[in-house]
Amino acid sequence: MRRKHPHARYTTINAVQGLSIEELDYLQDSQSNSIGALLLHLAAVEIGFQIEIFDNRQPNDKELKEWLAAYELGDKGRNEIRGNSLDYYLNKLEQVRARTLKEFGQKNDTWLYEEREWSGLPSNHYFIWFHVFEDEINHRGQIRWLRQRLPKPNTK
Repeated sequence: MRRKHPHARYTTINAVQGLSIEELDYLQDSQSNSIGALLLHLAAVEIGFQIEIFDNRQPNDKELKEWLAAYELGDKGRNEIRGNSLDYYLNKLEQVRARTLKEFGQKNDTWLYEEREWSGLPSNHYFIWFHVFEDEINHRGQIRWLRQRLPKPNTK
């Protein structure tokens, strides 16, 4: 049976299955990010690269308003990313990924290796998009770590 998602996304979704809004909003300490914020961060990073690479521009004011807290995380993310259901986060991830896959479907392998500057350094599309997927794997580790530390419900 074929999975709907590639392995990296599939394991991210499995890592958060069944979480409540309270669990998605839980903060381990005053410096941590919530699981919900990390999920939205995955989408924000990917949409940022879509804008930069596919649209060849910087985010506009509307996009910054929608995505900046998730992109930067920290205090802004802790304060603004709260109260959303798991479906909300999974739908955002799905919507963003759908565009990435559509755009990739219009590119060829030569495009992957086209040289371009990224963060002031020589790079190529392959390396840049590898960063998007590597970022998800890194944050999935944080999500799993946080999930293991969620407060246990009182069982009396």
